[in-house]
Amino acid sequence: MNLLSESPEETQRLGKELGRLAQPGDLFLLVGGLGTGKTCLTQGIAWGLGIEGYATSPSFVVINQYRGRLPLYHIDLYRLDSIAEVIELGLDDYLYGSGVCVVEWAEKALKTLPTEYLLVELNFLSDTSRNLVLKPSGERYVEMLSQLKRETKRTKKTNVSDVTL
Repeated sequence: MNLLSESPEETQRLGKELGRLAQPGDLFLLVGGLGTGKTCLTQGIAWGLGIEGYATSPSFVVINQYRGRLPLYHIDLYRLDSIAEVIELGLDDYLYGSGVCVVEWAEKALKTLPTEYLLVELNFLSDTSRNLVLKPSGERYVEMLSQLKRETKRTKKTNVSDVTL
């Protein structure tokens, strides 16, 4: 599914929809360069889970935890240099637990992460515009995107430019 976001607020609204659809054990893998909106999307996911305030990037602490309808584990792998460092973190309790995990810079650890997830590629288009490519891996995430597609068409909250499931 390809989506166009024309502002940080639109990216947050998309995240909020994903957070509303989230279930225990869900995993969102975020990939994109600096400033492409990974943390904006995570803020929206947090709001969709009923978490108040802003989720902040855990670049220096690696993991932030938030309490909402479901626990949110916001993991940022930006400062890690090797798969060995990722393995040393011992993320299994988070990744296979009953909360929702969002992993920024997920490309650094794809080989060590579960095989079912929603991958979100965020691409810079302009100062305010981003292209988001959502790629499901596993039936759970195919269904999530079907629900998201129905919701975005019904409410027109997000600019759906193309849909491929």
